[in-house]
Amino acid sequence: MINTYQTSLPPPPVPPRHRSDPVLLPAPGPSNGNGMPLLRFLVVVVTVHMLLSLGGFVYLYHSDKRGKIAPAEAQAELLLSKETSHIAMARMVVKPLSHTSEKLALGYLQWNIDHSVRSNINYYRGSWLTVLEPGNYYVYARVTFSKQNKGPLASWVKLRQSETGEEKNVMKAYCDLGSHSIGLCTATQGEVMTLKAGNQLSVWVQDLSLVDYEEGATTFGMYKL
Repeated sequence: MINTYQTSLPPPPVPPRHRSDPVLLPAPGPSNGNGMPLLRFLVVVVTVHMLLSLGGFVYLYHSDKRGKIAPAEAQAELLLSKETSHIAMARMVVKPLSHTSEKLALGYLQWNIDHSVRSNINYYRGSWLTVLEPGNYYVYARVTFSKQNKGPLASWVKLRQSETGEEKNVMKAYCDLGSHSIGLCTATQGEVMTLKAGNQLSVWVQDLSLVDYEEGATTFGMYKL
């Protein structure tokens, strides 16, 4: 019996496999300019965001720096105010003379309490300064005279132990208009005094109508050393 399945012929060749060409996407056509406004908008947004971020950083930096410094400065100012508030001192501004005050003053200069400066020193009846703290004080007075008068003009600082105590002259100063063409002369005095609590000081002149009452011309004060 003949085997029909066997043959001496070689097997038929395998057909070659063809490589598939890659699918190429079509290149985009030329832009018609519709994307440019969007691109510009995005650039503006990014730029504004960067500027706001930078500004916020600078603000926070300076705010933090001020927050660290402010307490120290506030503490220094507080200490300074406490120190100055405990200093016993007074700088009195003279009060302009009127017919009524001239009769009541009897030669004692009246002080404008509202425009004067005082700390830990009281006043009594507009003319006297009352010491509250005992100690050594520098007391000064400056009285300017602006009208002619025969003989020298005197300015006295008077002291009394209390409101009802006997008065005594503790400081004296004189000036003489003489032949001064400007018609002004100033009696100035200053001295260190040991004062007790309750002591009172005032300035007395012979004639109140001869005093120059312009600002800064006549003054009286004291401060504790």
